[in-house]
Amino acid sequence: MTLKAQDLVIDQRLDGVTAALQPGRITVICGPNGAGKSTLLSVLAGLLEPAAGSVLLDDQPLGTIHPRRRAQVIGYLPQSGEVAWDVSVASLVALGRLPHGDEGKFAVARALAATQLSDFAQRPVSTLSGGEKARALLARVLAGTPRWVLADEPLAALDLAHQLSLLKVLRAEADNGTGVVLVLHDLALAMNHADRVLVLDSGRLKADSAPEEALSLDIIEQVWGVQARWLGEPGQRALVT
Repeated sequence: MTLKAQDLVIDQRLDGVTAALQPGRITVICGPNGAGKSTLLSVLAGLLEPAAGSVLLDDQPLGTIHPRRRAQVIGYLPQSGEVAWDVSVASLVALGRLPHGDEGKFAVARALAATQLSDFAQRPVSTLSGGEKARALLARVLAGTPRWVLADEPLAALDLAHQLSLLKVLRAEADNGTGVVLVLHDLALAMNHADRVLVLDSGRLKADSAPEEALSLDIIEQVWGVQARWLGEPGQRALVT
């Protein structure tokens, strides 16, 4: 099930962005602040209408797909998720089953275990730390068993151990055929864990390739204006300036 963006234009935020995303891979969107990363993710999720261009899900325009079906297929995690009611963690995660119209107890339990929240299931969300809440919101997405997981900075509130743990979860999702698309600011995480990297700069697609090419030192200097170098072996790279 492919997800394609074709010539997307939104005001000054996206300018002719085209990319064909593949299932079973982790695609990371990188770029400086204001580059259009969150905007692109929102358009791919069907939450923003482009002024021009289109998003296609298996060659069908995203806007023509029934909202419930779209919610079953695409799971979206915004950058700053809000919880309106102080429900239990288990109840929050179970909300991911709403598009399917069932409780999905196995899927909820699996999502809680994957995000290391099984022991927190009956705790009120208000008692969670920022990192725990971020994991609970991702668990809600995973409980919906979507074909595509689109997450905007899902690792930002997490400590190093939980970052690596959730990246393993997302890798497992990709290995099972799910398309995973992440917005990340950490270029080392993108280099070490992505199958493909899209680099945006002022709304334009600057690079779209394997991490080693998309995050080359030349592109980092051109886009971020930083002279840097990569250290370490493939899969264990560190970026130093």
